[in-house]
Amino acid sequence: MMELKWVRFIKITVMMSVLFTVTNACLEHERIALLHLKPFFNHYNDLYDWKGSDCCGWARVECNTTSRRLIRLSLNSTRRENLGYPYLNASLFLPFQGLKSLYLPSNSIAGFLENEGFVKLSSGLNNLEILDLSENHLNDSLLLSLSQLSSLRYLNLAHNQLEGSIHLNEWNSLTNLKFLDLSYNRIESISNQDETQLRLTNLEELRLSGNLFRNNTLSFLGGLSSLQSLYMSENHLQGSLHLEGLENLTNLKNLNLIWNKIESLQSCKGDGRKLKLTHLENLHLDGNLFNNSVFASLKGFSNLKFLSVADNQLKGSLDTKDLVAFTNLSELDISRNQLKDFVIYRETKGLRKLNVVHLNEVFTAGSIPLQNIVEAFSSVKTFFLQGNYQNMTLATRGLNVSTKVEKIYLDQSTLNTNILQSIGVFTSLQTLSLSGCGLIGSLPNQGWCDLRNLQVLVLSQNALEGMLPHCLGNLTSLRKLDISDNHFIGSLTPLSNLTSLTSISLTRNHFQIPMSFVPLENLTNLKVLSIDENMMVKEPSSHTSLPKFQLESISLSKCITSQGLDLQLPTFLHYQYDLRFVDLSGNNFSGTFPVWLLENNSKLDELILMDNSFKGPLSLPSVPNFDLSSFDISENRLQGPIPSKICSTFPHLMYLYLYKNAFEGNIPPCLSGMKNLLFLDLSNNQLSGRVPEELIRKRSLSILRLSNNNLSGNIVPVILNAHGLSNLYLDGNSFSGEMANVDVSTFQFPTSLSDVDLSNNKLYGKLPRWIGNLSYLERLALSNNSFEGSIPMELCNLNRLEFLQLDQNNLSGSIPSCFNPPNIEHVHLHGNRLSGPLSLALYDSSSLVTLDLGGNNFTGTIPKWIGKLSSLSVLLLRSNNLQGRIPVQLCKMYSLSIIDLSQNMFSGSVPSCLGNLTLSAQENKILEYGGYISFSDHVYPSSYFKERIDFTTKNGSYSYEGNILQYMTGIDLSCNKLTGHIPPELGNLSEIYSLNLSHNYLVGVIPSSFSKLKKMESLDLSHNDLSGEIPNQLVELNNLEVFSVAYNNLSGSIPEPKAQFGTFIESSYEGNPLLCGLLLHKSCSKTDSPSTSDADEGEDRWLDTYVFQPVAIQLWAIFWRITSPDGVLSCREVFDEVEPVLLDPKPIFFISNLALILVGMYESDTDMSELARLSGPLSYAFYNSSSLVTLDLGGNNLTGSIPEWIGTLSSLKLIFCKAEFQFNYASCIL
Repeated sequence: MMELKWVRFIKITVMMSVLFTVTNACLEHERIALLHLKPFFNHYNDLYDWKGSDCCGWARVECNTTSRRLIRLSLNSTRRENLGYPYLNASLFLPFQGLKSLYLPSNSIAGFLENEGFVKLSSGLNNLEILDLSENHLNDSLLLSLSQLSSLRYLNLAHNQLEGSIHLNEWNSLTNLKFLDLSYNRIESISNQDETQLRLTNLEELRLSGNLFRNNTLSFLGGLSSLQSLYMSENHLQGSLHLEGLENLTNLKNLNLIWNKIESLQSCKGDGRKLKLTHLENLHLDGNLFNNSVFASLKGFSNLKFLSVADNQLKGSLDTKDLVAFTNLSELDISRNQLKDFVIYRETKGLRKLNVVHLNEVFTAGSIPLQNIVEAFSSVKTFFLQGNYQNMTLATRGLNVSTKVEKIYLDQSTLNTNILQSIGVFTSLQTLSLSGCGLIGSLPNQGWCDLRNLQVLVLSQNALEGMLPHCLGNLTSLRKLDISDNHFIGSLTPLSNLTSLTSISLTRNHFQIPMSFVPLENLTNLKVLSIDENMMVKEPSSHTSLPKFQLESISLSKCITSQGLDLQLPTFLHYQYDLRFVDLSGNNFSGTFPVWLLENNSKLDELILMDNSFKGPLSLPSVPNFDLSSFDISENRLQGPIPSKICSTFPHLMYLYLYKNAFEGNIPPCLSGMKNLLFLDLSNNQLSGRVPEELIRKRSLSILRLSNNNLSGNIVPVILNAHGLSNLYLDGNSFSGEMANVDVSTFQFPTSLSDVDLSNNKLYGKLPRWIGNLSYLERLALSNNSFEGSIPMELCNLNRLEFLQLDQNNLSGSIPSCFNPPNIEHVHLHGNRLSGPLSLALYDSSSLVTLDLGGNNFTGTIPKWIGKLSSLSVLLLRSNNLQGRIPVQLCKMYSLSIIDLSQNMFSGSVPSCLGNLTLSAQENKILEYGGYISFSDHVYPSSYFKERIDFTTKNGSYSYEGNILQYMTGIDLSCNKLTGHIPPELGNLSEIYSLNLSHNYLVGVIPSSFSKLKKMESLDLSHNDLSGEIPNQLVELNNLEVFSVAYNNLSGSIPEPKAQFGTFIESSYEGNPLLCGLLLHKSCSKTDSPSTSDADEGEDRWLDTYVFQPVAIQLWAIFWRITSPDGVLSCREVFDEVEPVLLDPKPIFFISNLALILVGMYESDTDMSELARLSGPLSYAFYNSSSLVTLDLGGNNLTGSIPEWIGTLSSLKLIFCKAEFQFNYASCIL
């Protein structure tokens, strides 16, 4: 019998459970209706959980808890804007008869299907009160259908396509409407076609900002008798604005007319009587053209409580008599005008209620005594005087010391430090804020120390120094003290008696703070303590007392510790039980993970222990912490697996940072179930295995960073399942396989991804074409893999792309000519096998900052359209097969700061106009992103992409990123076929750090203008044919670290070995036989000529040593040098396989201004029979070449004797000969 009772009980329980489950579910017809809506509103897969029987639990859906009917539907921002502007079937909402709130903003909706608009909903949605259609593409045709929704109380049509004159004939039926927003359309006027007045008799708030209303289009407002708030900012109101149309708005309290071009307000009725908006309390006139008479024109608005005329044209002196009429005014804003002073009206009884005055950035044309401002507004308690850039002084004489001033904000103003000595007259002062005021020196011992009522003192971001004065202890009412970002030193003893303090900020000073915090131990009310970037010192071991405060927030990051200090956490932290925020980062604290911090502080919300030396396993408390939202233990020495119970211990984590430790093993699968997790960074550990697909599918996760681990597996499902992620970093792992050889038809492409980094893996095959479907991608890195084949055309579909990194692969072919994303900034394609001419890819990419195409096989010339890349700052084309002249269009690209054209075949001269480049620092060279800021000002980046470029300088290749890249400048034209002189105009590149013109065919002298390149760190002019002396002015280059003029034809003394030139070694000058100096072991002084025999032997030895020493070039080179006055025309041919050539010297017979001839340069061990050579007698070659200085005809088959006309070569200094001449060798000696 008992068993039957139990069976019956169980049946009843099951039936009740089923009944409850059914009752608790949503209505089936509403569930089906939602599924019909899903295809239109699910482009971001935000509705991924719209499955199952209970739609009341679905995202963006809210039901009535009793009836289970749907009452709220939030479908905002669920459609991709790049898919056009669709038409919606509004009848799909008919099943939701209990719907009260419908949100559809930011969906690019252009309208509604014919006969399926909102007019059809009037019979079904009788309860709809809130309708938000803002930020779509709706036009005027919508307006009529909305008139049937008589239950509406809130309607938002802002940011649509309403334009011109709109007619609202039928809207008078919207008798329940209280809020209407039509702002930021292009509406010019509102009217009824039958010219009757618009009567929305219950409308309380109307927003019309950002339209095209003019002065004569405001008459429609007269019928809005219940209107309390009117916003008409950013319209076309201008000149004198008549307010007669507002005479019926007797309930108007708030009027906003900011950012128009209004010069004056006319508040008279047609009969001449003053218009009195007796209920108007708040009037905003900012950003117009009002002058000093504005206050007189507003005298009728006697009930104003708030008035703002900021950003107008008030100038000179302002008479406070004009303000007397505003007897109820409590707050006045005159900021950002151009006042000099106030005319003080003594009878200011009318301003007795004035409590707050804003005068920010007003006094910019001269100093004004602070007491003048205080006396002009004698009833005011709070003064905002920030950003006044001229010296504001304070004289105590004549100032009423019984002033009522309680708060003074002078931040970012220019003040004299003496103000602190006289500020004590404000005996009622409670708040004094002087942040960033340029205060210098020590704090005085008088004046400010007398402010016994002071509760808030802010002196941050100045240059104050020295020790805190003991009189600081007089401020016994002080609750908040902020003296951060100064240069204070010494102890905190003057704070020891300020027992009212609740918040102290000493960040970035030079205080010596004992680990026990003894000077603060009696501050029982202290809750917030910020002492980052000071010095921690160890107190005597005899001290055992503990502070009496219980902190809620402590920030103790990046503190310098004295040598030999035991880097253990401060003992007093063991006795803190109410902490909500803890930042102990960057201190090198050691030991095991301090799990007791979590166990003792159950309300802890944010724990930051990054950049310390904690080691061992990560221990977790035994009791869950439900409040912890941010946990950062990155950059420590923790090891072992990530505890699997981390998810249950911290179930509400939003930010988890474990990067740069030694964690190993798999990624805990439980992380996939953490509903609130937004950021997960496990990078730079030793994790292995696969990435859990459930983790990738997490809807809440925004940034996932798994870089530099040992993760492996197929990467494609990871990417294609990332529907909620915005940033995915998988670089530096062991992912392998082909990305293109995947059937993607079973995947829905994610639309949220903006960052994808797969660089430094083991991926191969062709680049996947499906990447072009990741339409919201902004940054893509696939470098250092083994991708091959061509760059797919589908990359042209990535219209949002800003950063592309495909370098160090095996890609071939050309860059698709269609690749021209409108926002592209950084392109890295170096180290591939790309070829062909530079196509129209990136043509007219005015946003492009970095173009790195080095290490490929590109041919042809630099196209002239490169001048259209107006933002280009870094141009890297090294190691290609480009030729032709360097285009002068580069000279007009004033954003250029780094140019590398080395190792190509460019010819012609160095453009002198390159000297016009400013080469200034460019902030856009680095990737800047907004960060997520925690309570302690820690910034966690919203993107981990970094712009990095390689540039050769100082005899090596260096990588530049961050701020160094921002300021780096350089030009590398080395290893080309450039000829002619070095343009002196390059001396105008005053901001350049590196210049390399080596391994070219440049001639002439080194410009003395190079002495102006004061920032130059590396200058390489080696392996050219430069002549003349090295300008001694170059010793003025005090930043020069690397200097080389090796292997030229320079002569004379090397620069004095002083400053930086005292650090250069012999190799900087080698290969210039005519240079002399102590460093080269060669005296520059003249000596007597030796005997003939000695001369013969010496000259022969000199010739063998200097003329025919081995030279750097390995190929046979033939020089013809022809100059106009000082220049040299060069024609150099280099042959891979040399055939004997007979050269006829006739082409140079009549060149009267020939300066230098070098024929037959070769290595000394070359078989002369295999080299090209001249033959025959000299005849009249070079006859009358009076400018000829050096004649080298060695290594030829010339015959005959040296002709007598050799004497006509009046400038000749050297003749280089060899025994192959078949005449007396001694006759070659000049």
